[in-house]
Amino acid sequence: MGAALGASDLLWLAPLLAAAGVVTGVLAGLFGIGGGGIIVPVLYQTLRFAGVADAVAMPISVGTSLAVIVPTSINSARAHLQRGSVEMDLVKAWALPVVAGVATGALIARYAPAALFKIVFIGICAFTAVRMLGGYTNWSLGDQRPRGPIEWTVGWAIGLLCSLMGVGGGQLVNLYMTLYGASIHRAVGTAAAVGTLVAAPGAIGFMLAGAGKAGLPPGSVGFVSLVGFALIAPMATLCAPYGAKIAHSWSKRMLERAFGAFLVLIIGRFVVSLIYEI
Repeated sequence: MGAALGASDLLWLAPLLAAAGVVTGVLAGLFGIGGGGIIVPVLYQTLRFAGVADAVAMPISVGTSLAVIVPTSINSARAHLQRGSVEMDLVKAWALPVVAGVATGALIARYAPAALFKIVFIGICAFTAVRMLGGYTNWSLGDQRPRGPIEWTVGWAIGLLCSLMGVGGGQLVNLYMTLYGASIHRAVGTAAAVGTLVAAPGAIGFMLAGAGKAGLPPGSVGFVSLVGFALIAPMATLCAPYGAKIAHSWSKRMLERAFGAFLVLIIGRFVVSLIYEI
């Protein structure tokens, strides 16, 4: 079991997590993501520095990220709804499949090694980054999205991957929708709404998945750190609308390049952690 976070550690940890909350909120609105892409590596690094074992630090980072995404995604989705950029038919069709996928991911989390979370993170981010930075946004699978069982299966898979990555679905929903001809702005708005389907059941699932696990740091309920949630969530929620405002002032290409560059940074962080366990 690693060293526990003490009261003195919070003197430098609190400003760091609050700053992460600001960045998380802006990114949530800008890219339609719940902020997991920034929360997960920040929390992971903080917990590892505090001496928490890798096998525990990674799922706690993912679970806490999902908890933080609850208010952030709701605020971001509301901002995009006001601008009419949410595909509500798709959100409704995915409601049950996404939640089922999240539940599956939470079950896997109880038994999976930390490396699985990192590999999923790297794989999804790498594919999306190549597409965005290379400008390969003319890739298309058709003009009409599939309906029925295929659409439900896609929703389940997105829920599963989101729960393993600790994200609200920004990368995955953006990719799926733009492959079927949706504008990046509409994809971003819909991704924010899907994040509301992922976050709450995901956080609850990770609380249950981590129940009774050895080596959990103080202030944790299963694989969710209440300290991390309390410090990041308020700042992220307040800042999400600013990101949404920026998104609607940028061009399609500017959004793609910014999203791709952001993903490259995240990929590098987790590759390093896989090789050196830091």
